[in-house]
Amino acid sequence: MNLTSNICPDVRATWDVPAFEVPLWLRRQHRWCVVIPVINEGDRIKGLLTRMAALSIANTADIIIVDGGSDDGSLELTGLKKAGVCGLLVKKGAGKLSAQLRCAYAFALDQGYEGIITIDGNDKDDPEAIPRFIDALKDGVDFVQASRFLPGGKAENTPKLRDLAIRFIHAPMLSLASGFKWTDTTQGFRAYSRRVLLDPNIAPFRNVFMSYELLAYFSYRVPKLAYRCDEIPTIRRYPDGEVPTKISSFKGNLAILSTLIKVCVGIYNPRSGV
Repeated sequence: MNLTSNICPDVRATWDVPAFEVPLWLRRQHRWCVVIPVINEGDRIKGLLTRMAALSIANTADIIIVDGGSDDGSLELTGLKKAGVCGLLVKKGAGKLSAQLRCAYAFALDQGYEGIITIDGNDKDDPEAIPRFIDALKDGVDFVQASRFLPGGKAENTPKLRDLAIRFIHAPMLSLASGFKWTDTTQGFRAYSRRVLLDPNIAPFRNVFMSYELLAYFSYRVPKLAYRCDEIPTIRRYPDGEVPTKISSFKGNLAILSTLIKVCVGIYNPRSGV
């Protein structure tokens, strides 16, 4: 399949995308890709890839890992190829999750993908839902969000404080601000159409998105612009014992709350946006 970007060079030149390297790229095979952001996920990313291989995900979507700088040896190229991974990007520029996602989304759009599904590399989300994300994109949904709280979904071992914060603070605030009834807004298991990512009134390729801002911003901005949005029930399992997370308990949660407020009052909207 030929690489087909179709992005205006003048538009592409305005994007702020962190520097990244591409140690693995086997070319686009499908209309859709699954982006997996990771950093030192160890056996968790291996477990996720094993489950995705068992589901034959690579037969319908290309799997692209975007690494934030792992040094734990979990992303050895031979093992990735055996697991069906199509591409590995390694972010070299500054920033955390949002910067990683900007690298992956820009790369995927350059390759001509029609839609992108993202799933965290910590093996908490069940990848069995990925074909349903693809079906929703095929049906014309522009933003598909996973929800453990919908009928048919399942939340296992979710830390109580996090559960309460999502149900009674994060999701309600974004629902009120965006005009769309969200039930689960903090997790990164979601999908976007190409047109959403290319919309200049959304403009995700900006350096204001460095940490966890981009996830909340999409949940606010996309429905605000009248794109078709939906949630689908999914399974999210936290392991017993220590919770695998990159967010520190106090400072991290405070930063998320601050970001949420900024998103809901339009601080991250593009200056030229409506």
